[in-house]
Amino acid sequence: MNTATEFAGLAPSSSRAPRDPDRDARQVAALDLEFQAAVKRNDAATMARILHPEFILVRGDGRTVSREALLSAARDETYRFEQQDEDEGTQTVRVWGDTAVVTARLWIKGVTEGRAFDRRVWFSDTYVRTARGWLYAFAQVSLDLPNGGPA
Repeated sequence: MNTATEFAGLAPSSSRAPRDPDRDARQVAALDLEFQAAVKRNDAATMARILHPEFILVRGDGRTVSREALLSAARDETYRFEQQDEDEGTQTVRVWGDTAVVTARLWIKGVTEGRAFDRRVWFSDTYVRTARGWLYAFAQVSLDLPNGGPA
């Protein structure tokens, strides 16, 4: 762990309190839904609160998107979302100590640069427990699923 990360209060929690994986899974699931809702309404402040300072998104084609690029797109309303919602019943949260991974199918629909989009993708969102609580550190999203993809 580097000193800058420890100084910023982002090192994994060193608390010896007993872990409760079920509680952790519920917290991360709710946080991920809160994040999706913030993206939908271009709420950069809520997104910034949830995103780890070193967040990175890897798209299905291998391109990456930084935390700042994501927040800038929200502030500029680059995307106007009609839908930015996890398909009900597809979310799974797996917890391993101070790391949690959320997978779900996401429906995204809206307009960017005058062009409409409507697609479904699978994503994996990785959260890490820090001294500030759970933060969203890494994401990977699939390419557009043909015919909406399997459930």
